[in-house]
Amino acid sequence: MKEYYLRLFHHADWANRRVLTLLQNLSALPDKARRVFAHLLAAEQVWLTRLRGTASSHLESWPDHALEKCAAQVEVNAAEYRRYLETLTDAMLNFTITYRNSKGAEFSNSVHDTLTHVSLHGSYHRGQIAQTIRGAGLEPVNTDFITFVREGK
Repeated sequence: MKEYYLRLFHHADWANRRVLTLLQNLSALPDKARRVFAHLLAAEQVWLTRLRGTASSHLESWPDHALEKCAAQVEVNAAEYRRYLETLTDAMLNFTITYRNSKGAEFSNSVHDTLTHVSLHGSYHRGQIAQTIRGAGLEPVNTDFITFVREGK
């Protein structure tokens, strides 16, 4: 099961890098695309902080980061998730984490469900970014998992 999550987060990193490259190369970057991308990356960091058992209330979930800061966050997130997942055992996937959301409400979820959420949350927002790019008359990048697989990743 650990291998599954390593692959899932390899896909997330691959997809984030494709989106970053696209956004960096646009002559007219839709601001909404940048803001959603900054949120996606910040949320990955929030969830990793929670997975590690640390309070995340000090982290902003909708930061107004420039693309340069997003590029740095892509690197940090990829390295930190890889490091976290490499230490994870299959038994740990069933552990429950308890955390407070941004409004202070307490929740408990399994590591398995949390990792699945992070992956799906990223896909959701990359889809929003693609829709925003297309709405601006531009061509979005394909970040589908099956494209990742077809490219031999």
